[in-house]
Amino acid sequence: MGGAERNAKKRRQELAAQRAVAAARKKKSDRNKIIITAAVVVVIAAAVVAGVLITNSQKNEAAGVQIPVKTVSANLETKRDGATVLVGKDTAKVTLDVYEDFLCPACRQFEDAYAGQIEKKIEDGTVRVRYHMLTLLNDRSDPPGYSLDSANAALLAADAGKFAAFHASLFAAQPEEGARGYDKNQLIKLGQDVGITSPDFANGVTNGTYNQIIEEAYQKVSTDPALQQDFGNGQRGFGTPTLAVNGKIVDTQDPKWLDTLVSQAG
Repeated sequence: MGGAERNAKKRRQELAAQRAVAAARKKKSDRNKIIITAAVVVVIAAAVVAGVLITNSQKNEAAGVQIPVKTVSANLETKRDGATVLVGKDTAKVTLDVYEDFLCPACRQFEDAYAGQIEKKIEDGTVRVRYHMLTLLNDRSDPPGYSLDSANAALLAADAGKFAAFHASLFAAQPEEGARGYDKNQLIKLGQDVGITSPDFANGVTNGTYNQIIEEAYQKVSTDPALQQDFGNGQRGFGTPTLAVNGKIVDTQDPKWLDTLVSQAG
């Protein structure tokens, strides 16, 4: 074999060796890519599962818990009138209509901000409040129906003379909108915890004693032209909370709105 042939053979061997090394490297790289891809898929799947578990946990936060009782300092005069609850003296200078839903976050904010002031005005005899518990967000709990169940229970609590504490407790421990509301057994337990002993309360919660008049009241209120508000962008409608005196909506933008109502009433 001549020198030229030996050099060519050596070159072919070198090229073959290089191709073998390159093929081995490519195979290893592909295997690493598969491993990395699989690891990424596992991480993403774990994140999805964790997200679902967290979401389900948040959704079901109200499940099986005992609703804490919020005490109300004043001994307020209370009576039910159809689907409304009147709190305060008939001789009060101002009768304030409060339209709210126990699932409404803005209603909770309103209660947090003004419940104490309203309570003092009721106690000193200058303001009487007519509470309208509505079902605006009845389909926004999971399962639907919490707005109606809580409104019915509140009317029954008024029958038992325990509306103020029941009402305050439900707003203080308000379930999240879109999540699970308190079930009937939890509402019954809250009634017992605020001092309701009559079996009529538990039976009424279970059977939905006032469901029909609550739904009828909501249909009437939500279509009342005097209670329609401007939500901007040409949209008008009814929302909660809505406050009114003598059929006219009260603007609560001014922090002194309650004092202003009393002073204007003379």
